[in-house]
Amino acid sequence: MDSLDLPHTSSFKGGSELFLRDVFENILKTYLTKNPTTKRIWELVQSVDNEKICYDHFTFMTLKIDGYGIDSMSSFFMDNGYKIGGGLDFPKKNLRGLWFSPPDINIPEDGHGLSNGPLPRLVMGEIFVDELSPASQEIIRKYLKPTGGKQALLSSILGSLIWEKPTWSEFKQIAEENELAAWAFINGYTMNHLAFAVHRLKHRFSEFNCIIQYLEENGFDLNQDGGVLKVSTDGLLLQVSSLSEQLPVVFSDGVVKSVPASYIEFTERLVLPQFKDLPHDQIKEIHRREDFALNNADNILESSVLRQMFKIFWFDQLCMKQKSIKYYFHSVCLSSP
Repeated sequence: MDSLDLPHTSSFKGGSELFLRDVFENILKTYLTKNPTTKRIWELVQSVDNEKICYDHFTFMTLKIDGYGIDSMSSFFMDNGYKIGGGLDFPKKNLRGLWFSPPDINIPEDGHGLSNGPLPRLVMGEIFVDELSPASQEIIRKYLKPTGGKQALLSSILGSLIWEKPTWSEFKQIAEENELAAWAFINGYTMNHLAFAVHRLKHRFSEFNCIIQYLEENGFDLNQDGGVLKVSTDGLLLQVSSLSEQLPVVFSDGVVKSVPASYIEFTERLVLPQFKDLPHDQIKEIHRREDFALNNADNILESSVLRQMFKIFWFDQLCMKQKSIKYYFHSVCLSSP
């Protein structure tokens, strides 16, 4: 982890910069502890040429019901200087997203990481539970008790669910209808993914071709929806993400199944056309594309759930069919004269 011995601290509404950075450190620590493959990529990036990293954004997923939605996570950060930057709607996924810009703070010239680097943007999504089927709504409402969302930030730091784990059949019911809702239901407020700021990297990983080649050579699966390299329609936002690993979960009925966990992303924000003639050493974050792109975001969401989750179900069903076929032929053979 990064050291928190800051060369300076600045105060703003809600507390100190040091406290805010400490919160991010603990969220990051939990995220890396719970996702071994993601941690390997995180360590790999920093090990190459002793790279100094900065973060573009941290992303969280929530369920919009009884105070568990975006507000349950965003209120703390907005009290500490974050502001709403914009929104993204995904009606086919019953999902709304908001992104938040960080407070304006002093960043040392060589600042990096969470210790004294730029604070990450925040992206928060919420699944509209009341748009799901009555069966899925009933399951979610059964577990998410009123006022529980007040513990959202603590849940993200600890990596623990606020509610009890469901049964496998309950989880499967939700997953077959809305994979993102199922992801949030079983992973809770654990960070969905973080994104490195590629435009701040200095060495090998400052080029996407090198990022893709290096990750693939080291055996990491990349999200190929919309192409491995996702490019916004204006060409100014570039993104690459890994696929989430499948980690075993013991459900409340004792069934053990692997479900998608978190993943990691690389984001580059190119210089806006009106600033293209600025000398390289004068280019700041404000000179680069600021917000997010709907087409990119829609494809990035595929990293943790779509098809990955259903591969598990399809595999289970295939195994059951194979066992049935094997049993049938075994019975025929035994009954034959």
